[in-house]
Amino acid sequence: MKPTIRALSLQELAVLIDWAAAEGWNPGLDDAAAFQPTDPEGFIGAFVGNELVAAISAVAYGGKFGFIGLYICRPDMRGQGHGKAVWSAGTARLAGRTVGLDGVAAQLANYRRKGFKPAYETIRFSGRTAIPSVRSDGVRAISTQLVPDIIAYDARCFPAPRRAFLHRWSQPPHVGFAAISSLGTIGYAVARPCRSGYKVGPLFADDTETAMQLLGSLAGACEGGDLHIDVPADNIDFTTALAAIGFRPTFTTTRMYKGTPPKADSRRIFGVTTLELG
Repeated sequence: MKPTIRALSLQELAVLIDWAAAEGWNPGLDDAAAFQPTDPEGFIGAFVGNELVAAISAVAYGGKFGFIGLYICRPDMRGQGHGKAVWSAGTARLAGRTVGLDGVAAQLANYRRKGFKPAYETIRFSGRTAIPSVRSDGVRAISTQLVPDIIAYDARCFPAPRRAFLHRWSQPPHVGFAAISSLGTIGYAVARPCRSGYKVGPLFADDTETAMQLLGSLAGACEGGDLHIDVPADNIDFTTALAAIGFRPTFTTTRMYKGTPPKADSRRIFGVTTLELG
């Protein structure tokens, strides 16, 4: 039966998040509510009758950039073309933009055939080892007053403006900190509670010392739970620092783009925001 393709409601997006949990992706507890307002039409499902059988996120950030994630077909409905149907709908929605995604090794050849090219590898580090005390005099919990500053800083590190997203992403139940110096904001980080532990993202900072300060503040606020952070593999100083305090690599993906790779200050990217929305 040919599926019906349409945008997901908030409740249907919550079902997709549950599918992601079943796949072992460890989504955030509040992801449906946090993701959906970013682009309400950007979460697309295939329905057979009234049943959701496949889905994808194809979130547009303005007219120049988009990101694909949450690409799942229900296990009992695989092999019937439903995944291909939502992929086609999602990529059509983002036509004319540079499009990013994070691919696992088993799917890289498939994405290459679809025109995506690797940009860098991302390694997930996980751990709960106490982070050594470092000077953190300038690290402050993100308040409403600080959000405009982190929006400005984020613009250096992310390919497109995402003001509304950051207003939600930096507020409870998420935990967020900003690093402030005499020069202004020099970094910020957010952790969100997940099915297991907390995922850190984004973690953007001027240097490794500031990144470690922010990570230490998050670790304290998360009360000893496991932290998971997706780090660009070429950030050797930071991956070395994480290994030194007991964090271990647990998962690897490759960031890929179709179209002109976006400009961003990669030196400041210590942890990507999410594998679902970029």
